[in-house]
Amino acid sequence: MAETVTITDLEGGVRLITLNRPQKKNALTGAMYDAMREALAGADASENIGAVVFGGQPGMFSAGNDLADFMGGAAGGFSASPALAFIRQLARTRTPMVAAIDGIAVGIGATLSLHCDLVYASPAARLRMPFVELGLVPEAASSYLLPLRVGRLKATELLLLSQPLNADEALALGLVNGVLPADMLLEQAIAQAAKLAALPRGALAASRALIRGDQAQVEAALEAEARAFDAQLRSPESQERLAAFLSRAKPASSA
Repeated sequence: MAETVTITDLEGGVRLITLNRPQKKNALTGAMYDAMREALAGADASENIGAVVFGGQPGMFSAGNDLADFMGGAAGGFSASPALAFIRQLARTRTPMVAAIDGIAVGIGATLSLHCDLVYASPAARLRMPFVELGLVPEAASSYLLPLRVGRLKATELLLLSQPLNADEALALGLVNGVLPADMLLEQAIAQAAKLAALPRGALAASRALIRGDQAQVEAALEAEARAFDAQLRSPESQERLAAFLSRAKPASSA
């Protein structure tokens, strides 16, 4: 069986994290979250890795959580989930991160990019954050980071009304750095990551911290969301919405 997350260390100090579950539109399982978390932690601990790139399959970045897998392991709630462990690591990772988004990026597939230092998209990119639709709340500090990027009113459309964004709209809002043909997308992301990896490490780390701002605020928002997510996950309205979603047996998606 093929690995659902492939970790490849490339020349130039770049670690490529590839989501490799195309039959489920790269919907994320607990094992996939663990693999990505370990890859990020390992990058921070390595003297050889200077940047990380997130990529998916042609035409699909990630449909978000695999809800069947998530609900099957949800006895301990969101607070004990591999998803939250990954999100915490994502927010704390010191190694620069770059995302290459081709096709769908739903839920965490979209909010993951808010933590990346550079984001590139193909014309087929579609970002959507349907948390409230499922009786849940935003995660990955998106309730804090997204309003900073696009303003409160636009963030309300995206987070409460689950308004989808295409690549050009994401570019106009400053959520991606550029839109490239699909066959050039990953090459560009890796090239930019290699440029970051080649910079003086101390100056890069200090500059990155200045650009990103107050890390404590990000982590505080992340933890507040986690508590609210956990409470909502146990609520009747969320249980009803999630059960209805799963009963429709859609191929993939979500929070």
